[in-house]
Amino acid sequence: MRQKKTQILNRRASFDYEFLETYTAGIVLAGTEIKSIRAGRASLVDAFCYFDQRGQLYVKGMNVATYFWGSWGQHEPARDRKLLLTKRELRHLRQSVKLKGLTIVAVKMYIADNGYAKLQIALAKGKKEYDKRQSIKEKDIRRELDRGGY
Repeated sequence: MRQKKTQILNRRASFDYEFLETYTAGIVLAGTEIKSIRAGRASLVDAFCYFDQRGQLYVKGMNVATYFWGSWGQHEPARDRKLLLTKRELRHLRQSVKLKGLTIVAVKMYIADNGYAKLQIALAKGKKEYDKRQSIKEKDIRRELDRGGY
């Protein structure tokens, strides 16, 4: 029996931001967090990444619900989690974030083939209000074309 792929998406991110580059990062998890993620009990709403003083990348705002089976060794749901990237990627992201208007947002979390949790992050630039209206208009046109309206 094949297991279903666990994917948690941040749908709001593509509406609020324009993605310039995407990266896949490993996540340092503790205890029962991987079990909750496999059960699909995580949320990436308002999740973003930041650098600490030592140059390590963390994700903030990612919520992983407590594991429902058992009470021993539970984790804190809204803690900051360290991301694993290469030194070259970290250096590039750190230099890019220093530019005006760029940030790092969490786009998608999934379980890789080897069983590890991965987080897809994107170097992003915030959209203006008129860009958002344009995105909505393009989405509506695509939907009408798919329905055969035009």
